[in-house]
Amino acid sequence: MRNFILRRLLQTIPMLFLASLLIFMLFAKTPGDFIDGNITLTAQRAAELKALYGLDQPLLSRYLHWLGNLLQGDLGFSLQYQIPVSQLLDQYIWNSFLLATIAMVLYWGIAMAVGIVSAMKPYSLFDHVVSVVIFAAMSFPTFFLCLLLIKWFAVDLHWLPVGGMTNTGSDATGWAWVMQVAAHLVLPVIALVMLQAGSLTRYFRASMLDVVRMDFIRTARAKGLRERTVILKHALRNALLPIITLLGFELPGLFSGALITEKVFNWPGAGHIHIDSLAARDYPVLMGFTLFLAVLTILGNLIADVLYAWADPRIRVRS
Repeated sequence: MRNFILRRLLQTIPMLFLASLLIFMLFAKTPGDFIDGNITLTAQRAAELKALYGLDQPLLSRYLHWLGNLLQGDLGFSLQYQIPVSQLLDQYIWNSFLLATIAMVLYWGIAMAVGIVSAMKPYSLFDHVVSVVIFAAMSFPTFFLCLLLIKWFAVDLHWLPVGGMTNTGSDATGWAWVMQVAAHLVLPVIALVMLQAGSLTRYFRASMLDVVRMDFIRTARAKGLRERTVILKHALRNALLPIITLLGFELPGLFSGALITEKVFNWPGAGHIHIDSLAARDYPVLMGFTLFLAVLTILGNLIADVLYAWADPRIRVRS
């Protein structure tokens, strides 16, 4: 297993190189940039700024310069915020990680529990009710669901804050700060859980239905094993195999942020600055952030492969 992981890590080097080239060319060939989008600049001043930031250089020179900085841990300089991209992401990305982690734990737990029960009682009243609720939640557009939650719980009932991460002008510390953040997390977490749990529940249900019809499950029941043991020890472990692929893609999702949700709730996360950077054509931020997500995607796939071998002993990884 160790040799397999080392071999996969070595294989990521050319993949990351190609990803960096593709990301750079995609944004470099996009018409316009942060300087062109500023209509208050004179042509002379725009030319001076392009020379200052190296935007007047040939594409190959710009890419090699960017790649050299990447190898030194430098993701570039934000033209909009006037700070290094790594510093900008460090300010916001952990807020997205906090929001996404809490939401992921909840909707994975809900999806697993509801999916298993639905699979054990297919086409029952519970299964039909779950299906209706799932499709109803999935049919809501993200922005509409977020606004609806704000209207109900923040505007009408005054139970929860409208948005942000803390109260406006608050200088709270310690547990007071924790409680403020927790209160501001409730609505965006509910929105993410409602949007994500539905499809994941269907995956769990379908996977469990396929497994419980297999011969080894009938054999386990015929041996007199308790139903709980059959489901949790034998069926669930095999049903997790197709779900593991989805879990591998959750890693970049933890840091990428929920763009629309963060924007509507004014949550200071990576998704929020991603939209602002896109509107301002701040390409250094977009390139650095996209490359960061590419690294996490490759790492997530590696973790998924390792979990495959753990979940199914029939899978053997060559050393």
